[in-house]
Amino acid sequence: MREVKLNPIEATPESFQEFGQVIEASPDGEEFGPRDAQLDLSLGIPRFYIMHLEDRPLKFSNITHHASVTQCLGSIGGHAWYLGVAKPSIVASSEDAGNENVKKSRCGHLYIPPSIDDVHIFWIQGSKFVKLHQGTWHAGPLFSAKTMDFYNLELSDTNIVDHTVHDFKKNDGVVFLINQ
Repeated sequence: MREVKLNPIEATPESFQEFGQVIEASPDGEEFGPRDAQLDLSLGIPRFYIMHLEDRPLKFSNITHHASVTQCLGSIGGHAWYLGVAKPSIVASSEDAGNENVKKSRCGHLYIPPSIDDVHIFWIQGSKFVKLHQGTWHAGPLFSAKTMDFYNLELSDTNIVDHTVHDFKKNDGVVFLINQ
């Protein structure tokens, strides 16, 4: 098993734009605009809930994407956490289906698995949250504390009908570690 160490990148609107958005506080009464989460929850019933997570060490080998929804994640209390990501790789055209790298998910869509070099780790802290573009590969939230709570916005059935996983350990012999 090969360990790949990743240096965290601070999640800012600029550094995270390929994967989604970083949403920070704005003045009350400000009209909807590009600094607000650009959501797509049109394919189901939205689910907004608090996730209680335990023992999420600073390493991962599985990465997931959701092809049918944007997703928002943020820590309750603004505590520091990490999120591994890779850019979306959903294949929109059946013409690309002939590409030997294209896989069909159990959910029915086509995608290209992320490569080891495409994985980045972001550090998120304070009163902000991230909105993931549809199809953004993600691993986490990961954190140093024993437990943390996160708010999560997705669809009510996202983890049942729209959950594609790539296992780097099984497919590539790799585990990612976060440098602190």
